[in-house]
Amino acid sequence: MGFWELLEVASAPVIQVLLISALGAFLATDYCNNLLSADFRKSLNKIVFIAFTPSLIFASFAKSVSLDDMILWWFMPVNIGLTFLIGGILGWIIVKLLKPNLKVEGLIIASCSTGNLGNLPVVIIPAICDQKGGPFGTRDECRNRALSYASFSLAIGGIFIWTYTYQLVRNRSMRYKAFEAAEILKIPNIDLDANAETHLLKGNDNENTNIGDSENQIVRFHVIETLSQILQELMSPPTIATFFGFLFGGVKWLRNLIIGHNAPLKVIQDSIEMLGDGTIPCITILLGGNLTQGMRSSSIQPLILICVSIARLFLLPAIGFFVVKAASNFGFLPVDPLFQYVLVMQYALPPAMNISTMVQLFDVGTEEFSVILLWTYSAATIALTLWSTFLIWALS
Repeated sequence: MGFWELLEVASAPVIQVLLISALGAFLATDYCNNLLSADFRKSLNKIVFIAFTPSLIFASFAKSVSLDDMILWWFMPVNIGLTFLIGGILGWIIVKLLKPNLKVEGLIIASCSTGNLGNLPVVIIPAICDQKGGPFGTRDECRNRALSYASFSLAIGGIFIWTYTYQLVRNRSMRYKAFEAAEILKIPNIDLDANAETHLLKGNDNENTNIGDSENQIVRFHVIETLSQILQELMSPPTIATFFGFLFGGVKWLRNLIIGHNAPLKVIQDSIEMLGDGTIPCITILLGGNLTQGMRSSSIQPLILICVSIARLFLLPAIGFFVVKAASNFGFLPVDPLFQYVLVMQYALPPAMNISTMVQLFDVGTEEFSVILLWTYSAATIALTLWSTFLIWALS
């Protein structure tokens, strides 16, 4: 496979994202009477979170992955976890070195740790198999394996994205809103006279006996609040869809109820797939709509954009390549070069567009993250092509 052919395959999905984003940006302008307004984008994001994304996760996982596949591909969840861990460390280093605004700290860490494990692998990896003389076997055989790997990646990635990344974005957003509220409500210090100060000190002495009880109440409150947050995450629609995707994909008789031409409940799977098909276009159009506001008002520093792009698209996949090669040498991986290709590409993907759904839900950093996506996806056109070329040469 020549360089120009590979360039076309690797850049096509990213170009598609940019074209659909341009449509979203146009719909959000005055030329279309602000059809994609901020309030409409927020409502559509909630629909994507509650209906479209869970449908995509369930349909892809239940249809393409069986219990035997899950056992054979046990290293893929570990590998995806490592992408989040190593990427999160790189993002944390960037935050510590550059000391950005609190508003974008979570976005930087999330962008470095959370790759687009959903729609891009589904498009890119099977496209490699469509090329004549591909290194991963015949077209049909390669394509079937590629779709299975991509669906498994989507489902496992969904677990990490809607637990780790969701909690990361949520906590940073809440911290920023609390800080912003404290700045708004800040009251100037008032000089106290001697009598007032003495009165306050006496009042404090009388209240010391209740400090222990108050601290215990605060500890109990935080424990209850933490358990409540964990329960909310476990009950989120994408997480529930992932669980049922595991269940229906792994249990044969449940799988036969909805999967296959003769399945008695095939209409349910078809309906879920139809809903899931709306996820990618909606997220991409929303990205373009958010981009219009971000290009005008975002204050994110160019150095941050450069560091995130280098960490996410070049440094992280370089580390991932050695991780996958080490796993292969220890015999942890199936004897399939395409499987290794998928594992390394999981490190090289640009940030997940689902993050834009999260920041829209919490209404913090939507403009800044749109700019991060624009830069990283533009750089990914080159980065994905280079990594694909290198991996095909190294694995074939």
